[in-house]
Amino acid sequence: MSAGIERTSGIMGISGDVLETIGNTPLVRLCSVVPPGCAEIFVKVEGRNPTGSMKDRMAQAMIARAESDGRLRAGDTVVEYTGGSTGASLALVCAAKGYRLRIVSSDAFSEDKLIQMAAFGAELTLIPSEGGLITKALILSMIETAREFSRRPGTYWTDQLNNTDSIAGYHPMGEEIWEQSGGRIDVFIQSVGTTASLRGASAPLKRRDPRLRVVAVEPAESAVLSGCRPGAHRIEGIGIGYPPPMWDPALVDEVVPISTDDAEEMAGRLAREEGLFTGTSSGANVLATIQVGQRLGPRARIVTLLVDSGLKYLSTAVYRRRPGHTSR
Repeated sequence: MSAGIERTSGIMGISGDVLETIGNTPLVRLCSVVPPGCAEIFVKVEGRNPTGSMKDRMAQAMIARAESDGRLRAGDTVVEYTGGSTGASLALVCAAKGYRLRIVSSDAFSEDKLIQMAAFGAELTLIPSEGGLITKALILSMIETAREFSRRPGTYWTDQLNNTDSIAGYHPMGEEIWEQSGGRIDVFIQSVGTTASLRGASAPLKRRDPRLRVVAVEPAESAVLSGCRPGAHRIEGIGIGYPPPMWDPALVDEVVPISTDDAEEMAGRLAREEGLFTGTSSGANVLATIQVGQRLGPRARIVTLLVDSGLKYLSTAVYRRRPGHTSR
């Protein structure tokens, strides 16, 4: 029976394993939250990936590259520092491939993400935060803890902020956007964490159309890419408090800062008004896209990312005590 499934899997649409289900996410046009006179806005719904995040793409790429060149061998332990989505994605890939995974994270990040990482078998070490806020000091402490773990024998540190293998994981996303939009895209917009998704997705788009504009998004409270001082914020996955090592200012045409409160509010609106359940950085992406779209007008077409699922934020202020909630 299993041999028959293997022979016909291409016809029947049956995947050989869960890793084959990564990617090929839908591109959806926004309607209700887009004001009159704005550009057409389309979102890539990355919450449709197996763990509910675009980070599945980069986790798969980092592990595959490390296996191919011998940095990662059978029986080794993978180590990473993460706010959660990368950790869940690495946990998925490691579970599918049989690697032990140690994750360094913090109570500053959603409890839902921490639970998801552990569910996939990750071993968590949590660094205390200052009042649940994401700060430069917290990120540096997480990195240093991961560095200490990485010195142990039989350990491979994916080191997402410095690992350029992750960029290639997002090249298929750019190709998907080009095909799904019929090659009609004027601007690509994405928030900056490691910068891998911005660089990876925009590379094939720019190759197809060198005139394409690329816009980066960052937290207004820590707008270091805009030349401001670092600060504390609550937009998970972005805004580490300093320019990430893979940041290339020559790649982008503009940087748009968005506040945490505004990003959280837009995430809620996307759920209520568009039926798109997503997180805070996605809210920031859409707000930045609307700002750019209002300047460019209705003849322009802009694509941004809904980077993950709102299921990762159920325990956060984004979805707790939202309007319409009642108790008995």
